[in-house]
Amino acid sequence: MKKILAMVLALAMMLSVAGALADTLIMETNAAFPPYEFYEDEKIVGIDAEIAAAIAEKLGMDLEIVDTDFGAIIGDVQTGKCSIGMAGMSVTPERLQSVSFSDTYATGVQVIIVAEDSDIVSVDDLGAEGADWKIGVQEATTGAIYCADDYGDDRVDPYKTGADAVAALKAGKVKCVVIDSEPAKKFVEANEGLKILDTEYVTEEYAIAIAQENTELLDNINQALKELTEDGTIQTIIEKYINAED
Repeated sequence: MKKILAMVLALAMMLSVAGALADTLIMETNAAFPPYEFYEDEKIVGIDAEIAAAIAEKLGMDLEIVDTDFGAIIGDVQTGKCSIGMAGMSVTPERLQSVSFSDTYATGVQVIIVAEDSDIVSVDDLGAEGADWKIGVQEATTGAIYCADDYGDDRVDPYKTGADAVAALKAGKVKCVVIDSEPAKKFVEANEGLKILDTEYVTEEYAIAIAQENTELLDNINQALKELTEDGTIQTIIEKYINAED
């Protein structure tokens, strides 16, 4: 009788845990990418964090945000370690081989950070004849992918975070950094002697990574995004963190 009771209690506990997990939207991100995700008073905040919270509310779920290396997110979504990946992440053919993506919720622009006295004045200078200096990027980002495709792996120095890449630029280890425009603005504001080139490197769209087999969650998130776009919530969140005049 005691064994049966123990088995019943264990089963009830397992069902309770499973139910709790089903009601939690676990979002993996890399919280070193302001204004999309960053720490404020030991809490992860930003555009992605607030949009994810709004989606979770729409779906009647709790939101849990996990900070990890950017390069680990796609694999963790694919294996079910988390529900979604949301980290200023754009859709690429390579990523689509592993995960599905939601509809677009924001547009990003890859730009180039250089020293104020740099002789790099446009995107064309990165591929100029004789250019063999290093380009700093955040590892596993589209900036890293594009630069490797355009200029070769030997020209690209990947760093764990954008801040690390910028530190390498200031230390003279790389001659420029390719990164999203909004974090670029924050990094330049925080580091005297740097500037952003006027010419853009590439424009891309951000979306949410979801496991390919989880079509129900994909449909539900797309519906939530549609409603949050139509009622102005997403635009309000973006404008909270990005000055329209910047």
